[in-house]
Amino acid sequence: MNRKITLLVTFLVLITNFSGHSQERLINKADVDYDAYSFKPAIDIYKRVMDKGYVSADLLKKLGNSYYFNADYVEAADSYKKLIDSYSNDVGPEHYFRYAQCLKSIGQYDDSNAMMAKFTELTSDDNRAVMYQNDKDYIAEIKRNSGRYNVGPFEYNSPYSEFAPAFYKEGLIFSSDRDTGNLARYRHTWNSKDFLDLYKVNADSVSDNTVTKLSKEVNTRLHESTSITTKDGNTMYFTRNNFKGGKYIKDENGVIRLKIFKASLKEGVWQDIEDLSFNSDSYSVAHPVLSPDEKTMYFASDMKGSLGESDIFKVSINDDGSFGDPVNLGNNINTEARETFPFVTSEEILYFSSDGHPGLGGLDVFGTKIADNKYDGAILNVGEPINSKMDDFTFIIDETSKKGYFASNRLEGRGADDIYSFTETKPLVFDCQQEITGTVRDKISNEVLVGATVMVIDEDNQEILSTITDSEGKYSLVLDCNQGNFVRAQIQGYVPSEEYIGKSDGKPKIIDFYLERDTVTAGFGDDLAKLLQLSTIYFDFDKYNIRKDSEIEVEKVIAAMEKYPSLKIKVNSHTDSRGKDSYNLWLSQKRAESTVNYMVSKGIDESRLQGEGFGETKLVNECANGVKCSAKNHELNRRSEFIIIE
Repeated sequence: MNRKITLLVTFLVLITNFSGHSQERLINKADVDYDAYSFKPAIDIYKRVMDKGYVSADLLKKLGNSYYFNADYVEAADSYKKLIDSYSNDVGPEHYFRYAQCLKSIGQYDDSNAMMAKFTELTSDDNRAVMYQNDKDYIAEIKRNSGRYNVGPFEYNSPYSEFAPAFYKEGLIFSSDRDTGNLARYRHTWNSKDFLDLYKVNADSVSDNTVTKLSKEVNTRLHESTSITTKDGNTMYFTRNNFKGGKYIKDENGVIRLKIFKASLKEGVWQDIEDLSFNSDSYSVAHPVLSPDEKTMYFASDMKGSLGESDIFKVSINDDGSFGDPVNLGNNINTEARETFPFVTSEEILYFSSDGHPGLGGLDVFGTKIADNKYDGAILNVGEPINSKMDDFTFIIDETSKKGYFASNRLEGRGADDIYSFTETKPLVFDCQQEITGTVRDKISNEVLVGATVMVIDEDNQEILSTITDSEGKYSLVLDCNQGNFVRAQIQGYVPSEEYIGKSDGKPKIIDFYLERDTVTAGFGDDLAKLLQLSTIYFDFDKYNIRKDSEIEVEKVIAAMEKYPSLKIKVNSHTDSRGKDSYNLWLSQKRAESTVNYMVSKGIDESRLQGEGFGETKLVNECANGVKCSAKNHELNRRSEFIIIE
């Protein structure tokens, strides 16, 4: 995008003639142009100096920045690369950030991530660095939000710049530098392009498709750009260079700043042009939009209190038409880079452009819900095809028709900046909810744990919500899937367990927790099987091999012995009363030995195990010799126990 419109500051500086030839005087001249935001003349001079063999870190920084602010990311990347390769000790974090942005814009994402990693090393407390660390998988998130728009052409584009579309009556007001009648006299030195004026199309009649320039009361010899009109169509707020009474008003550095002006429509003519009370000659105020109730204005500025190169602010509009004090929207929305071109929908969604939030390159369009004056919600990249590797900005949408417009300097455009139309086919989901369900169990016994607490903890270690497991050990939670969360399960006597759930598309997820006991509270002679709530180890009639359905229970004992290396047990095996007592004693001993051998085969040291058979001497029911019992009751006596001996 032409940098006369990218930043908040779009300036006019009159350039004096220069006749010196020395490198030092050339550089001084370029520095003057650079400091005055006359980037195009500065680029020309810096290149001349480099062609003569003179180069320095300062020259490469300013050359790279000059290209960067003119959206020439290829040349900017080349300059920043030379800077970093030759003067790495003299490179600040901001140049690593801009280099990373340039690399993204030319599709070199791995190299861009490497530069962002370096940027993060140098300035870990920068909000951009924090976002990069917390959301390194931002490309996947952008892909999830992509494909929701059908983008089409805007038939009123020209070979020049068109941007800043604004709904007006049945049509649009937009900004363009298509009028070349002022070519010689009023060309802007930021990028050697003509100054911008406001135009309307289809504004007075649906069939009126003629592009018409607004009256001279609105348009001047300097820039007029972003605009918004009230619902009744009688009041317009728009951006203009600091120009009043036919005179340019400059700051102490000779720079003409931006201001928001108000115009009233009377008898079909915009008149009574006045600048707003919170404007200033020393900083820029630009890009006004109104809240749905028209009681709040949102705008962009680099005024005192800004976090970065430009921030988004709001200001209340009082009943008498006066304004309150501007309020910064805070560091959830604003970063140390550029946030600009706000737009607020009827559903109170704030769209804006930024190169501080993770994007595809250059300025990307982002959205966030701001209902109830809350500005801490998720910031979502709207994805492709609205966003691209280049600058994408001045996004507007009608929530009823789902139709809108935006501007971009992508290469396939007709002019330097072009307006594109679009239709939204699927809304951007801000209140993304994800259901998490599962069961909490004992890791060894696999028994469900009733009354376990399952809580959600955000990335700032703050508990968001919690629940407890029901009589079946089950739980259910609903998370905000626009942010990362930790889901933690805990219950007294067990070691807590947690799992991280990153940003997602909202699909339900099952997470089962298997908790380990923090200790085994047991003493000599206790049955480990009961402590672990194991199912009984049963044997078939007249058999001593471990049944398949019992192997899993023995495995749980093995798991306990692996967790507690000092644990030693004795396997006591038993039979039912059928058969001779002597035979049953032998059979039970074989069952004990079979269980011990199985555990040894699974890696348990033999020295930690003993086994003894008790035959039918320790029945658990009345099924003794001569007593008629069912097969099921006899089975209860064919068992093994795991008695703790140390």
